Amino acid sequence: MTTMTETNNKQKKLQMSFDPQTIEHLGVKMYSQLPNAIAELIANSYDAESPEVHIILTDNEKGKSITVSDKGIGMSFAEINDNFLRIGRKRRESDNGLSPNGLRKVTGRKGLGKLAFFGIGDSIRIITKKNGYCVNFTLNWNDIIHSKTPNYEPQYTIDDCAPQEHGTTIVLTNLKRKTAFDAEGLACSLASLFDFFDDAFKADIKLNDNAPISIDKTLRYRNIDSQFTWSVPGFIENREHFFYKKKISGELLATEKPLKPGLRGITLYAHGRMVNAPEFFGVGESSHFYSYLTGWLDVDFIDEQEEDIISTDRQSLSWDLPITSELRYNLKQLLSSVERNWRDKRKTDRQRNLAEKTKIDVEKWYPTLTSDIKQGVEKIVDSVVESSEFDSDKQKEVVEVLHSPIPEYAQYHWRHLHQIVKGASYLYYKNADFYWAVYEAIKRFQAIVQEKSNSNQDGQRLMLDVFGSNGCLSVSSNYKKKNGADFSESTKKNIEEGQKFMSAGMMSGVRNPIAHEEVAELQNSGLFTENDCLDMLSLLSHLCRRLDDAIKKK
Repeated sequence: MTTMTETNNKQKKLQMSFDPQTIEHLGVKMYSQLPNAIAELIANSYDAESPEVHIILTDNEKGKSITVSDKGIGMSFAEINDNFLRIGRKRRESDNGLSPNGLRKVTGRKGLGKLAFFGIGDSIRIITKKNGYCVNFTLNWNDIIHSKTPNYEPQYTIDDCAPQEHGTTIVLTNLKRKTAFDAEGLACSLASLFDFFDDAFKADIKLNDNAPISIDKTLRYRNIDSQFTWSVPGFIENREHFFYKKKISGELLATEKPLKPGLRGITLYAHGRMVNAPEFFGVGESSHFYSYLTGWLDVDFIDEQEEDIISTDRQSLSWDLPITSELRYNLKQLLSSVERNWRDKRKTDRQRNLAEKTKIDVEKWYPTLTSDIKQGVEKIVDSVVESSEFDSDKQKEVVEVLHSPIPEYAQYHWRHLHQIVKGASYLYYKNADFYWAVYEAIKRFQAIVQEKSNSNQDGQRLMLDVFGSNGCLSVSSNYKKKNGADFSESTKKNIEEGQKFMSAGMMSGVRNPIAHEEVAELQNSGLFTENDCLDMLSLLSHLCRRLDDAIKKK
């Protein structure tokens, strides 16, 4: 019920001055995306110092509508005329960029956000309460666009309300949207457009009578399982860095698996609102690192410049200015540093996971390989572990296949040594005690020869006595030709004599020098090298195989 006299009402009027084409270009075309349009209404609620804002999506037999309500300070009749209905008002020239009571840095700047209404609906009803009065009016797109004058005068009512009541409700009807509402998807989109949702400003959205969905920071990365994070500016060690001076803060996240394209990139916010859509600021994105990276940075100083450098749709900055060029340069440097750190972290993490799954510790594997082999193995493993998109199971499979023919101490294993030789020498060889490995293997060989021959001799004398044509052990008697015939006597004699002299030579030429000389001198002089030791172990393996089939002569 109107309480003001009809005469007083006739003395008042609401009036919007405009060029219809301006509203069409800046409203209908710029804010045709539902999240961006509703974001402007949320920003209005924030600037009005509301502690909360509620969005209701209605979709029933009567049609679709969107209601946005808050508990902000509301608007008086004069404020509606001077501020709300005035297109292009530069509010920061009159209020120093602060909300009416100085509680918040306002997010609006150009005075164009109100046109967002017409991007999604043809009819906008506004109900606002302040100082005991409730002003109710409707803006109709068809009336505006067909107006014959540059001034649009919507019909309104002014009613009394309780003095303590305040806030604004906006109802959008005759929506352009024909498809069904997706409240959850819209909540996620809105969460990505703001960075000021907290206990001091809460927002939620619901469809019809469904439970409301809280809109907050957690929705941004709700379905993102971060593997590594970098806190900014904490990641930067230099306290004199641009990021510290400009009080830039935020967080970057990298996932284990590639992100969907729409989730990649770093979003920039200023005073809680997005000012630059997710991107990588000109860094070469050929590296697959950028398929895993997302995050946000608060760059409030951008919104504090005298010159307005934020695009009207808040999707990008004017990057050709000195201050933004400097920002871009430092952002590129940051991303390059993060990429290097990511590669190190990812490599270490994958190697650790690989070691757990395969029991292969590459950091212990590599040092056991010769330089030429190590170079090739390391290149293959790095390409699988660090650079490939293989999942952990595929990485495990590839590395195990590679490790099988090239195990630790591959040079040793490739000799296919006799079990007797391996049993006596492997532990010493692993510890790089190559000489003692040979010495112990020779001792083991000698012990078995003594056991088989029942001889108390040792060293060269033992080998000369038990092997050969006149020795007590024969290493060739068990072998026959394919047709069952014996080998010739000369062949058997040559083999027997060879076993004798090679065994005796092992004692004389290898065991004795190692036993009587300092190992360091042998090593430094090159008289006995690691390869010499491996060759001796191979020869011992041959002698042991002959010994396996040796029989005592009758």
